[in-house]
Amino acid sequence: MSPPPLGRNRSMTGPTRVTRRKVLAAGAALGLAAPAIVRGQSDAIRIGHLTPRTGFLGPLGEFAVQAADLAVDEINAAGGVLGRRIELLKEDSVNPQTAATKAERLIERDRVVCIVGEISSASALAIAQVTTRTGTLFINTGANSDALRGSNCARSMFHVESQNSMYVKTAGRALLAQGLVRGKRWFSLTADYAFGHDLLRVARRFMEQNGGQFAADRLVPTDLADFSALLLEIRAARPDLVISNLAGNQITNFLKQYAEFGLTFPVAGFGFDTALAWAAGRDAFIGTWPVVWHHMIDTPASRAFVDSFRRRYRRPPENQAWGDYVAMRIIAQSMTELRSTDPQRLIEHWRKGAKFDLMKTREGYFRASDHQLMHEMYAVEGLGSRAPNQWDIFRSSGPIPGPGEPLEAIAATEEENQCRMA
Repeated sequence: MSPPPLGRNRSMTGPTRVTRRKVLAAGAALGLAAPAIVRGQSDAIRIGHLTPRTGFLGPLGEFAVQAADLAVDEINAAGGVLGRRIELLKEDSVNPQTAATKAERLIERDRVVCIVGEISSASALAIAQVTTRTGTLFINTGANSDALRGSNCARSMFHVESQNSMYVKTAGRALLAQGLVRGKRWFSLTADYAFGHDLLRVARRFMEQNGGQFAADRLVPTDLADFSALLLEIRAARPDLVISNLAGNQITNFLKQYAEFGLTFPVAGFGFDTALAWAAGRDAFIGTWPVVWHHMIDTPASRAFVDSFRRRYRRPPENQAWGDYVAMRIIAQSMTELRSTDPQRLIEHWRKGAKFDLMKTREGYFRASDHQLMHEMYAVEGLGSRAPNQWDIFRSSGPIPGPGEPLEAIAATEEENQCRMA
């Protein structure tokens, strides 16, 4: 069922009656006190939310907005932050130029205390250039490029979304276990923009370290809808593995057409979003893929989030929804702990290793060297026609890294991706 329409600066449609039990439960989940918000108290805490809601990343942006709305409504129902309600100012980032323009407007005209969001690595870099210049906090919830944590890192930018190295090392562990790396030939398809180029670089490094090689790699324009020519190339090349370094609805179109062509070479991906697999359909979704979170994770906090999201939007949340929801929770928790909305105090608090419940089996924290959130990931395997329904279309590994490993085991090392923060 389609979700209700979106509107700028307004909550998503859904239940409007909030009981005392729901208020207390939301406050407990966030670690917040629950004073009443009354008319005449301090002005709202304004947070800017920028993410693509149109174009090839639009399906992911829709989940991001819905989750951010849900989190803010729960926080406000539980008493807000320091007795003040959060006001979310939402914009479609569209492309890097528009993202930069809207970031400036949110900061200079609307006086937001921070900006949250984005999915495109190119647009995230454009936003970061604005927030660095103005000293505004930017929490990236969807852009993966290692460069944002390396050559383009910034003191005022933090990353809830995993970096490409974490995705590659997570999926890579599963592929090594399946014998699909050493001595094997990969045919890869790569999104032709900043994210894809960075992901290909990281994938090549992984292959060199583990004894594999590329049979071919093809750059794919982000607006390409017909993969038939590329699928004919794959058929002729007869690779041991087909690798997707694609993004957005490229992944959906590729999976659908791969199934239609009847190709049987194993498939894997280094970039992945559950919504794109859902859009392809359970019969078309096959292969091994990495993910930061999924709706079947069995922890109390994860189950509660999934239940709330499903009640409101009539579908489960996907991993992009997790990123924006968690970012809002981290902000609210940290402001409450510090009793301050000062961005500089938040930055120092996070750099000192503050811990956060991320709805997984371990708490996470921002690594001081590059501001990447350290947390568990998962490798999922598509079930194809064996899937029991339209949502539960894969089986998942346990958390990666495992319980006996440090969370940084799958992150880029300083030698792999050096950040020199001003």
